Amino acid sequence: MQRKIALSQILESCPALAFGGVTPVQSSSKSSLAALTLGAIGVVYGDIGTSVLYAVKEVFGSGHVPFTHENIYGILSIFFWTLTVIVSLKYVVLVLRADNNGEGGLIAMLALASQAVKDKPKLRGVLLAVGIFGTSLFYGDGVITPAISVLSAVEGLEVVSPHFKQYVIPITLVVLFCLFAVQKRGTGGIGKFFGPITLVWFLTLAVLGVVHIQGHPEILWAMSPHHALLFMWHQPGTSFIILGAVVLCVTGAEALYADLGHFGKRPIRLAWFSVAMPSLTLNYFGQGALLLAEPDAVKNPFFMMAPDWALIPLVGLATLATVIASQALITGAFSVTKQVIQLGYLPRLNIQHTSVRDTGQIYMPLVNWGLFVAIVLAVVMFRSSSNLAAAYGIAVTLDMLITTTLTFFVIRYGWGYPLALCVAATGCFFMVDLAFFASNMLKLLQGGWFPLMIGGAVFTLMMTWKEGRRLLNEKLRADAIDLKDFLESVFISPPTRVDGTAIFLTAEPGAVPNALLHNLKHNKVLHQQNLFVTVRNHEVPWIGLDKRLQVESLGHDCWQVVVHYGFKNDPDLPRALEALRGRGCDVEPMTTSYFLSRDTVIPTIGSGMAHWREKLFAQMHHNASGAADFLHLPNNSVVELGSKIEI
Repeated sequence: MQRKIALSQILESCPALAFGGVTPVQSSSKSSLAALTLGAIGVVYGDIGTSVLYAVKEVFGSGHVPFTHENIYGILSIFFWTLTVIVSLKYVVLVLRADNNGEGGLIAMLALASQAVKDKPKLRGVLLAVGIFGTSLFYGDGVITPAISVLSAVEGLEVVSPHFKQYVIPITLVVLFCLFAVQKRGTGGIGKFFGPITLVWFLTLAVLGVVHIQGHPEILWAMSPHHALLFMWHQPGTSFIILGAVVLCVTGAEALYADLGHFGKRPIRLAWFSVAMPSLTLNYFGQGALLLAEPDAVKNPFFMMAPDWALIPLVGLATLATVIASQALITGAFSVTKQVIQLGYLPRLNIQHTSVRDTGQIYMPLVNWGLFVAIVLAVVMFRSSSNLAAAYGIAVTLDMLITTTLTFFVIRYGWGYPLALCVAATGCFFMVDLAFFASNMLKLLQGGWFPLMIGGAVFTLMMTWKEGRRLLNEKLRADAIDLKDFLESVFISPPTRVDGTAIFLTAEPGAVPNALLHNLKHNKVLHQQNLFVTVRNHEVPWIGLDKRLQVESLGHDCWQVVVHYGFKNDPDLPRALEALRGRGCDVEPMTTSYFLSRDTVIPTIGSGMAHWREKLFAQMHHNASGAADFLHLPNNSVVELGSKIEI
């Protein structure tokens, strides 16, 4: 699950974590470090913190592992070293170093990798496709994770009393509906509780583990890697099969990198080594100690660790923890979708800002309710966390493989490290990821197809939109009229000039926008001042205000303006054009009109994409939200003029 979570979307109202214009990386005081670490516990590790609910249960409940003393030691050792190799070494030590101007996540890694091989266009094209496919898998994995997390927490009621079993699915659906229903209100009011609640959750995990480890302290010897190696040596086939369940212990591990830009490396590392990993280790080993004493506890070892009086509170706390983990995924879905839109792989969608103070707080209705419908479908189809566990793993391990692959190209071609060192640094992780992916492929027919189907559908939409935009732009360029030549001919016998400023949006600088042609044809006037504006989105997270505008005078009070944004910048065209003040073309809001071309795409049989893809692109283009909303243009100053274009 590839999450790109805006910290402000979750923790806006927590003063210690609301940074305003200061990024987390810039804070160095002890109080800021403590606040960032607490925030990282809640946002970065909420997902992996809930893996204790189902990981051990699924390994021993699969029926593949005989229930013996040696096997318990072997499995716990595999768990511990999986956390160490994948999370501690791969993500915390290596991948966190690959920051893109302070930003992390698969989109940021993809941008780094594509820039590193920009002189190799074929390789760059392949990496872009691979990276976008990995981003698409996020949506498939993102459906399974909230479903399995919340469902496994509510299943704790079955330990309280078997009579509660019939209520597990209805309660799960109600919890999920409430979670998605509050998204349009923003999460600033409740976000300040996420870090403290998750910290309490981790401390609870540690305490439960310590209580049971005291009865069997020898279980701590399972930290020795020889137990894992002996298990794999004596049972190679079983070891390969159970990797599909072992991977459950690293759910959300990729969030370490995705949230780099919100917290910085130090708080993420500190939160992992001081709180998250010790708590997870103690709880897993506590579950192992419980199984040594009570083998019957295998049906739900986590909840059976608790005394009877603590079961109901533990179910409530577990549900809160899974809701927080799911909230992080939802806001991550909003964030990554916005980034993908700005990279040009999805059409503009309706984006609502839920905070007047922070532009990072957004709500996307289509994404929100689309996720909810898919998650409800997953809960109703699979009906238990054990069945959902069969669907989990393929998408996330494939994402891990893609991350490792992109990391190789970044450190080899971007950083210029020797080939042998790059192969050594990423080769081991690649083989580990490949082993986990191959094992999870065994679950393809048991449910693994579900997240792959969702990811494949999203990938098809993304690539269709990207290719359709390319074909559309080629058509526009082929029919385009040179702007400078056109203006020279117009001003030989100029039309009537009217007061005010006209801003014409155009996809290509130097081309006459259709809106200008229609305006001259029908209104037969030209404004006193005319700006021809092109918005460019780049494969970097941020572009500063000093590099925002590129301005060229065309004479006769006409200007060519190119506005540059990174994929994490929030496009706001009126605000960007304020920087023109004092440069000869002041834009007064009260006397400015924005002219947009609203093109209707007509699919045709022939060259280009397959006809069904052209129809799909035409439908996506028709349903895309207007550029006016996306660019924050004032509604009462926008004029849209339509035209039809065949591709």
